[in-house]
Amino acid sequence: MSPELVGLIGVMVMLFLLATGMWIGLAMGIVGFLGVFCIRGFGQALNMAGAIPYENIAFYTISVMPMFVLMGYVISKTGIGSDLYYSAHKCIGQLRGGLASATVVACAFLSAISGTAWTGIIVFSKTALPEMRKYGYDDGLSTATISCSASMDILIPPSIAFVMYGILTEQSIGKLYVAGIIPGVIQALFYMATIYIVCRMNPSMGPAGPKTSLKEKVFSLKNAWATITLFIAVIGGIYLGVFTPTEAGAVGAFGSIVIAAIGRQLTVKRLVNSFKETVVMTGMILLMLVGTFMFMHFMALSRLPFAMSEWVVGLHLPAIVVMIAIILMYLVLGGPLPELPLVMLTIPIIYPLVVALGFDPIWYGVIIVRMIAIGSISPPVGNNIFLISGLSGVPLSTVYRGVIPFLIADVINVALLVAFPSLSLYLVRMMQ
Repeated sequence: MSPELVGLIGVMVMLFLLATGMWIGLAMGIVGFLGVFCIRGFGQALNMAGAIPYENIAFYTISVMPMFVLMGYVISKTGIGSDLYYSAHKCIGQLRGGLASATVVACAFLSAISGTAWTGIIVFSKTALPEMRKYGYDDGLSTATISCSASMDILIPPSIAFVMYGILTEQSIGKLYVAGIIPGVIQALFYMATIYIVCRMNPSMGPAGPKTSLKEKVFSLKNAWATITLFIAVIGGIYLGVFTPTEAGAVGAFGSIVIAAIGRQLTVKRLVNSFKETVVMTGMILLMLVGTFMFMHFMALSRLPFAMSEWVVGLHLPAIVVMIAIILMYLVLGGPLPELPLVMLTIPIIYPLVVALGFDPIWYGVIIVRMIAIGSISPPVGNNIFLISGLSGVPLSTVYRGVIPFLIADVINVALLVAFPSLSLYLVRMMQ
């Protein structure tokens, strides 16, 4: 049996195990171990299983991950996100659809110091949603705004998905973070434009909020200074070369704790719970990484990804056609699968093909993270949709209806990123 055939059977077995409900890290680890055993023997498989946790996991770069996870948990358990919404609310809430746009702005800033979509959904379902209901906003628009805006968390740095992509592909995490800034800003602007158009066509969807004086607007900004400062420290430090992404993660985690403590929003219980949940989440991700690296080692020995690349290149299809097919694949898989398992599952197989076709790895990282974000809000199985529906009590059908205009905006947005790669790469080139 050829190594390529063993690799193909291994992929099919892994998909079967996932379909039965097996945890993805365990499924990839089992298939990786058995695959290496079939190709190189039991001794080689055992050596791989013993070496990977040390050689691929226990190194300095991966320590960036628990830092940003801790920062996200501290933010979700304190009032930092609420302060962001209060500031945006006072500044633009008096406009038609302004409360929804304020949610987008606040979520964009929260994304800049968080990195996980669930943080935004949890925070703004408790703060923005009651306020929008108070002023008669349509439930579909309100819940769709929160779930879609929260999807910016995995694109706007710091993003855990970018960390995983960088580790698996050996790309610079700092460059990935910088590459996500402009696409993240464009996404926020597109969402605000969508809200404006929806409310322009049907004013009852998002009535204007209360008017505020200039003094109130200026005074409200005091609540956002901490977030802006933390974002500048984390991303600005990486961009200027002041510190590495790992050091930036430590600065962000420590800064979020200090800001929450100064604002008297952090209790000992909340801090302890944040540390506990960080340990659990980090342990789960690291075990997933062990399984992923075992599977990647198996794929490298089988040469299946390289055989696939040679076959696709031999078809002489335009590279952009292949990329569109990959984009559609991520759109379909992004609904049922969370971002981290999806990145770990697809990168070992798809990444060699992307490189063979001549696409920039940093640009590709932005594209797949963007598509995973869209998948998380796409009917019928978008994770963000289910979460906001459960937290708000709004029927899924109502959330689906509200999401459609945002999905149209996302399609246009991704088309721009594909047509103009410099939107993602401009700041990266400036770094160099």
